[in-house]
Amino acid sequence: MPVAGRPKKGMGEEGLLGFGILLFGVCQPNDGPTMGTQKPRILPWLVSQLDGGQLEGVAWLDQSRKRFRIPWKHGLRQDAQQEDFGIFQAWAEASGAYNPGKDKPDLPTWKRNFRSALNRKEGLRLAEDRSKDPHDPHKIYEFVNSGGMDFPELETSPDTRCSTSDTQEDILEGLLSDMALGPIPNEEPLSLAVAPEHPPQLLLSPNLDILAPYENSEPPENPLRRLLVPEEEWEFEVTAFYRGRQVFQQTVFCPQGLRLVGSEAGDRTLPEQPILLPDPGALLTDRGVIGFVSRVLNSLGGGLALWRAGQQLWAQRLGHCHTATYWAMGEELLPNSGHGPDGEVPKDKEAGVFDLRPFVTDLITFIEGSGQSPRYTLWFCVGESWPKDQPWTKRLVMVKVVPTCLRALLEMARAGGASSLENTVDLHISNSLPLSLTSDQYKAYLQDLVEDMDF
Repeated sequence: MPVAGRPKKGMGEEGLLGFGILLFGVCQPNDGPTMGTQKPRILPWLVSQLDGGQLEGVAWLDQSRKRFRIPWKHGLRQDAQQEDFGIFQAWAEASGAYNPGKDKPDLPTWKRNFRSALNRKEGLRLAEDRSKDPHDPHKIYEFVNSGGMDFPELETSPDTRCSTSDTQEDILEGLLSDMALGPIPNEEPLSLAVAPEHPPQLLLSPNLDILAPYENSEPPENPLRRLLVPEEEWEFEVTAFYRGRQVFQQTVFCPQGLRLVGSEAGDRTLPEQPILLPDPGALLTDRGVIGFVSRVLNSLGGGLALWRAGQQLWAQRLGHCHTATYWAMGEELLPNSGHGPDGEVPKDKEAGVFDLRPFVTDLITFIEGSGQSPRYTLWFCVGESWPKDQPWTKRLVMVKVVPTCLRALLEMARAGGASSLENTVDLHISNSLPLSLTSDQYKAYLQDLVEDMDF
């Protein structure tokens, strides 16, 4: 990677401090050369578009210029036209993310970037979501404080200086818009490289105390979108019960899914990771129960497979699995035994047993205080009918599977509290780091995730 500039070896504290002052946007006279044309800030740019009235469906809704509407048509609708997405393309061009005639159009990214840019701005809230309106899908936003419309004029000259009305985040975005920072190979630890090739992979937290990595610098990548990435592995907590007694629990990452089997001789050619259920003879004392449980386990054949594809979990009985298996969503401590199963796991084809979208939608409703906490625990009744009118503890083999990332999402929602206080969540997926988010940030990311699954 070509190096455009580099602090000298052995840079002392003063040199590093000076570089840090530049990096974090402390206001100083700008006597050096410009670092590139400063891009517009989203809110003043948006107000200018609203005042101009040139984009289809983008308009003020009141004379006080506090509420406005943005067209929000689903990209896969048959009646979708290019003008329905004009605001998203306009921001992509204005922010430098898209150059017509040079870059390939990418409507989903334009829409996601625009939405993310709005969601992380204080003083602006989503007032109404009418994106599902069959005739006029749109969203209504609202400025929530009296100073929301007082935007400074954007300076673009080389002598641009820091404005007291600029947010620290905007200052940092401008300073780092053309830089990438990283260690130089085979150099001393304090050496830094400055290169114009890639934007910085940094996001500044609201209190400027934490620098967290993101895949895209502007706007930041929604960290919850990792739940949809095919390469990311979900973690599963598997618990088995024989006649209501817990006999097994294991937490595993399964790149190609998991497969519950009853013997070591299971089909080793199948892709899912085998999870061997324990021998009942070593755990139970009732000879009759031991015999019946053993018979169920021996009939599992290729096993009961569970895997993720995109936003859904799928299940199927594999190979010579002759035993019937029923499933239902329930609570962690109690299956939904009083209402019957949600379905039977088929043998000849896969069946969807969980969809992330309704879970996240219900989670948002729960955060807003108008709904119950969503369920995320899968219960499987193996070898017998579902215990509809009987205690589930009477069944020979019950298996509980918890995607721990969903448990973490709900725990984060329950932690809630003041919108300005940060809470930490670990997604429990491969390659993820704990996230520190305020309640408002968390809700906005969840709303983004729903729309990503909708597009």
